[in-house]
Amino acid sequence: MIDFQAGYTMLVDKPYEWTSFDAVNKLRWNIKQKLGVKKIKVGHAGTLDPLATGLLVICTGKNTKLIEGFTGDEKSYTGTFLIGKTTPSYDLETAFDATFPTEHITAELLEKVSHGFVGVQAQVPPLFSAKQVDGQRAYDIARAGKTIELKPNQVEIIEFQITQNRFPEIDFFIKCSKGTYIRSIARDFGLALDSGATMIALRRTASGPFKIEDAKTVEEWITYLKEN
Repeated sequence: MIDFQAGYTMLVDKPYEWTSFDAVNKLRWNIKQKLGVKKIKVGHAGTLDPLATGLLVICTGKNTKLIEGFTGDEKSYTGTFLIGKTTPSYDLETAFDATFPTEHITAELLEKVSHGFVGVQAQVPPLFSAKQVDGQRAYDIARAGKTIELKPNQVEIIEFQITQNRFPEIDFFIKCSKGTYIRSIARDFGLALDSGATMIALRRTASGPFKIEDAKTVEEWITYLKEN
């Protein structure tokens, strides 16, 4: 039996439409039930948006002290951009608000633009994000219908590969530094094409040394707790 109270790092495959906190809270409750305790430290390293799936690193007990280090690790993602349409949130959380031409976009242009993203750069976070602004989450401000100007962060795109055989949907693999917003890459990718783009799918496949192949779903972790 895993000693969750002493400290353990759980690799969880976060489901679609769950927040990272949903996964933490669900597993914390089941761990407390299993151990018969009222309190146990449980936290996650690196937030995933509700519409993203994939690897969520969750730490319990003394391993919560490792969270800051894990959050700083490089991350890898796969997903899909839809070229020619945009939304205010840069993903499907909000409805499409504009359509742009795509007839001028060639295979050569797509490759040239994707190569141009590799390296260190300044990136403006999405307004619909968990970024803190004067003690408030940016998405709370955005959902209230207000606009704010977010300061750019320095990020690094280490690897950016695209597959374009389903154009206007572009499948991608991205390896990047902490703090990188893939939705912002979608926005900037569309602008660089003299068009627009929206992220319509996202899955985290790796975080530092941890891989999605080694993760369990929330349900599998709950089953483990009940059977061990």
